[in-house]
Amino acid sequence: MAVKWGVIGCGGIADRRTIPEGLLPSAEAELVAVQDVDQVRAQAVGKKYGIAKVSTHEQDIVDDPEVEAVYIATPTYLHHEHVIMAARAGKHVLCEKPLALTVALAEQAAEACADAGVKLGVNFMMRFHSCHQWLRAAIAEGRMGKPVLGKAELTCWYPPIPGAFRQDPELGGGGALIDMGNHCLDLIEFLFDQRIARVSCFTGNLVQDYRSEDTAGVLVELDSGALGLINALFNVPDAAAQNMLMLYGSRGGAWTFGTIGQDSIGQIHAIFEGEEKGYDAAQVRSEGPSEQVITPAVDNIYRAHIDAFCRAVASGQEPPIGPELGIWSQRVITACYESARTGRAIDLLS
Repeated sequence: MAVKWGVIGCGGIADRRTIPEGLLPSAEAELVAVQDVDQVRAQAVGKKYGIAKVSTHEQDIVDDPEVEAVYIATPTYLHHEHVIMAARAGKHVLCEKPLALTVALAEQAAEACADAGVKLGVNFMMRFHSCHQWLRAAIAEGRMGKPVLGKAELTCWYPPIPGAFRQDPELGGGGALIDMGNHCLDLIEFLFDQRIARVSCFTGNLVQDYRSEDTAGVLVELDSGALGLINALFNVPDAAAQNMLMLYGSRGGAWTFGTIGQDSIGQIHAIFEGEEKGYDAAQVRSEGPSEQVITPAVDNIYRAHIDAFCRAVASGQEPPIGPELGIWSQRVITACYESARTGRAIDLLS
């Protein structure tokens, strides 16, 4: 039986991606109700996707006896309130990232779901990208040797927009870092299968003049000592953005362009050596293993996460990206902002 879903906040990412690419194509999900505070937008989305139940009130979604799971795609400052509302009504919850504005609020949301006995997932959907899945497996198999460095960037052009919650830290928790950099931080941990132990972060407003940062750079140390470099920018033209992922290890490296983002396509370029070699003073780079281009079979990242969450609901298992990961991401982001504010490196595992 397909899990029946309601959506709270059906504009933005919900209408652009999660509904058409995740909920509707999934054989394990059925969308039965949508909500948005903007009545015109709610009605337009309902008509667009053939959904009869349309509302401007969140409570209508969680009180609907037909709805079993709720996807929350409202502005960040409303996430924990809507998660708790759904949990108290006995609904499973998939929430957009970040889980809340603060660690304390994220913990409250997770506790409410645990108390109600419902599942809570956080939508770090880029973990499901076919290229990222392939890279994680290759690193786990040792093909890259010992991981030493991961670099990830996510950029877009995001000029001032009246009322935009991502441009007001009181509504979005911050800007480019919490909105896009958290994906990059999460991916480095996912790909290397390690936790971030320490962060050093810089933020600023180099182009845009809103209150949230338009520029963020983070140096992280993983628990193995490997390093990560993260860039999140709201000030680069979309046509120029590369959204590059680069990974290095003692036996090779791999890189992608465009796999970090909302799309599910891309290729991996990789050079893996079978064994570590002796020192070459000439540092000849033209001799050795040739570059491989790997194109894994495409699996839509939104549908893959919806499928996995539905299976967790049906089987009683924990969601693949559960509340503990949502809370941990919040801790990492909080440490990054503290580092940017104080000019100090912040330890997370001490």
